[in-house]
Amino acid sequence: MPSLCRDCLHPFEAGARCPACRSPRITAHPELFDLAIAHMDCDAFYASVEKRDNPALAAKPVIIGGGRRGVVSTACYVARIRGVRSAMPMFQALKLCPDAVVVPPRMEAYVEASRAIRAMMEEMTPEIEPLSLDEAFLDLTGTARLHGRPPAIMLARLIKRMKDELGLSGSIGLSHNKFLAKVASDLEKPKGFSVIGKAETADFLRDKPVRLIWGVGAVSQAALDTAGIHLFSDLLRWSEAELTARFGAMGTRLYSLARGEDARRVSAHAPVKSISKETTFATDTADMELLDGHLWRLAEQVSDRAKARGLAGQTVTLKLKTAGFKSLTRRQTLADATQMADTLYRSARALFEPLQDAGPFRLIGTGLTGLVPAADADRAPDLLDQSAAKRSEVERATDKIRAKFGHDAIVKGRALR
Repeated sequence: MPSLCRDCLHPFEAGARCPACRSPRITAHPELFDLAIAHMDCDAFYASVEKRDNPALAAKPVIIGGGRRGVVSTACYVARIRGVRSAMPMFQALKLCPDAVVVPPRMEAYVEASRAIRAMMEEMTPEIEPLSLDEAFLDLTGTARLHGRPPAIMLARLIKRMKDELGLSGSIGLSHNKFLAKVASDLEKPKGFSVIGKAETADFLRDKPVRLIWGVGAVSQAALDTAGIHLFSDLLRWSEAELTARFGAMGTRLYSLARGEDARRVSAHAPVKSISKETTFATDTADMELLDGHLWRLAEQVSDRAKARGLAGQTVTLKLKTAGFKSLTRRQTLADATQMADTLYRSARALFEPLQDAGPFRLIGTGLTGLVPAADADRAPDLLDQSAAKRSEVERATDKIRAKFGHDAIVKGRALR
């Protein structure tokens, strides 16, 4: 059985411990050294960066998010064990985990760590498809000749370097296509290294729930439940024509994924088409003050991401989902592309106002599309809003202060709603 020690990177044939360093952290699989498509997902990334930068937090439950009336952005595994989840209202999270340390997000620190990880990946292969700051697909096909080692060893080396040089951990999924690589990376988190080979694909999927499929959310799951489709084995009973007739384009995708087939390539040069952020509430709400606070925080997060990537957007989007799962989407194209949180918030708020009576809502989100370089944005003065230029100056000054003293150095009042 091909085996690999994830501590000293020694390859060997079989055994419960590494013959070189006696570590029990072994990954063994018949196809271990033959597969080349991987998904790397950092473990509780934001919380891990905070614990690395503040060792006093190391053993404590950490929640990343706003104030007591805000929501959870993410949480470390200690807090997750207590039941804390992303998008959970902060008061509810603190009831489940009253000893948690709540830390405001520091996007600049997360972007810096993400760039360092990306640089390590680029030493392995140019075929990298980032999905977010903390996860990416990698195609290492043909790299064994370059590195003198198979992809599995290079991936284990990546995780070891992340730990040794950056103080961060991640999980690897290795397989023969993107769908299965992403499934594999979730199997043993945190600090996992899981493999799904070609020979075992059908048996592996057969009894798994269809919610493993990336993109199957609550609405899709409800539609599948209505059709009696709960497991991959249920999907196998449907022909491609039947699935397409029932579910449209998604049906064709379901037919292929049910058989472990995914022809998508790792696309290293796919341009970023949009930057967005949304949150789902644990309880549906029509509280306009609360919704307004969420909208501002989301606008700030989208703005932070746009600024970190040097991008701006020409079109502002608003996304809502009602208690009855009805999706509402509105867009406004601006005269000048923007990356400013204030502009994004005000535009999204204007889009939201005519829809207030459609609540209560279970989800709200906003974003930017029509992306352009930041140098081409926020140049034209708003002749209808004489105070816009002043607000932009204040926001730029705020960014500089936060970059030096932390994100919570300056907080707008509406962020506390």
